[in-house]
Amino acid sequence: MAARVDSGFWFPALALGVSFLKCLFINAYHSTDFEVHRNWLAITHSLPVSRWYHENTSEWTLDYPPLFAWFEFGLSHVAQHFDRNMLQVENLHYASPSTVLFQRLSVIFTDVVFIYAAKECCRCVQEQKGSQDVLNRPSFVLAVLLLWNFGLLIVDHIHFQYNGFLFGVLLLSVAKHLQSQHLQGALLFAILLNLKHIYLYVAPAYGIYLLRSYCFTQDNKDGSIRWMSFSPLRLLALGSIVVSVCALSFGPFIAMGQLPQVLSRLFPFKRGLCHAYWAPNIWALYSVLDKGLAVLGVRLKLLEEAELPRASMTGGLVQEFQHSVLLSVSPSATLVCTLLSILPAVASIWLRPCGARGFLRCLLLCALGSFMFGWHVHEKAVLIAILPLRASYQSFSDADVHHLLLHSSQEAPQRSGPSAPSSGGHLPARPGRRGDRLRGGLPPVAVATEAALPPPAGDVGVLLGGRLLLLPASVRQAAAAGRQTQAAVRSSNSIL
Repeated sequence: MAARVDSGFWFPALALGVSFLKCLFINAYHSTDFEVHRNWLAITHSLPVSRWYHENTSEWTLDYPPLFAWFEFGLSHVAQHFDRNMLQVENLHYASPSTVLFQRLSVIFTDVVFIYAAKECCRCVQEQKGSQDVLNRPSFVLAVLLLWNFGLLIVDHIHFQYNGFLFGVLLLSVAKHLQSQHLQGALLFAILLNLKHIYLYVAPAYGIYLLRSYCFTQDNKDGSIRWMSFSPLRLLALGSIVVSVCALSFGPFIAMGQLPQVLSRLFPFKRGLCHAYWAPNIWALYSVLDKGLAVLGVRLKLLEEAELPRASMTGGLVQEFQHSVLLSVSPSATLVCTLLSILPAVASIWLRPCGARGFLRCLLLCALGSFMFGWHVHEKAVLIAILPLRASYQSFSDADVHHLLLHSSQEAPQRSGPSAPSSGGHLPARPGRRGDRLRGGLPPVAVATEAALPPPAGDVGVLLGGRLLLLPASVRQAAAAGRQTQAAVRSSNSIL
């Protein structure tokens, strides 16, 4: 018999389970970002606001927007009850057991925002009709894909950062737009930009989508834009939200005449084209090619080794770097390449918006385009695309591109091509009717059902953080499904 679990039980169980797992990482290895955030706690707690963006005792200076600095300021008032010594600026590389405990717990507790956002995204998913098997419910699969994302666990709870909190704000903003609460979604995204400016990568998707689908209230019968339907009041409301949030965040620093100093910290173009840990993008290949040509040139005695640049292209600190053979890439060049890469996606949602599906895919493409062509891209920036990607699956053909789908070991592998039936569909946009487009919910996650696979179907596995979660396509008997699951796990492990 198929497992039937009320949604009021399984979501808290997933959230509590992953929270307990995070607690096991408290004493694990942590990277230099642990010291970065400890230093920021000390800066915001011990120094006046006027010195926050000038302090440079540590090489890891404050380089996040002011709203995140106020977030660290709030955390510091809790941190003083654990170990006051961590809040001294001169205590570089301080990592007492109490300090480690506090900083680890701060990440775990702020992940509540991410858990709530995942719940809201699950509410937007169109559930399948006629199936109460929890493993076949798109909302369950989406919850697992988000809450148990292995990359996020590594980056936040081992490496150490607050990405879960920030991605929670992003996903909550997306969910509000999908629920037609566009002003709330815009407010959340404006807050997010003032917490971490890396999310400027996806700002074009938000801006064009809101302008096209919120400020213009009607379409022509052929789906093209009806220019006379433009609402200045809606545009004014959106603009007021963005300006108000930015004024609250940057206002004190503007009043102190420190805006140029803050911006120089937020956009340190002198750090170089590539981050210390190279993101696997076009500029990594470009730098490798330049290095290879330089080595070849020295060996062929076409170049003098003493004349080659000495600055490290991987240090991550503020320094100038010039390529040895190829043309050096400027920030403006990366900006042009990034804009060209996202232009087709942005043009698509302007000319022929497709509601939730179109907005999500544009957001993903903006994130990926910026990751591939951006300046000084962090390797973990790919999470900006990966996490919303979990919610964008429309059919098996989508999942076939991004995830490994395997049948059980008793069946020959079958490719789910474009003709594979979808487990559901988004609400299509009808010409001239805005309600269908704006109220269109999140596309259902691709989940194996008996209707979606040719009988008798095996199991379908969805890759979750490097492991396969096997979803029984047949629910004849619980025992039979269990045996098939075990066999498929053994088969998938041998493949991976």
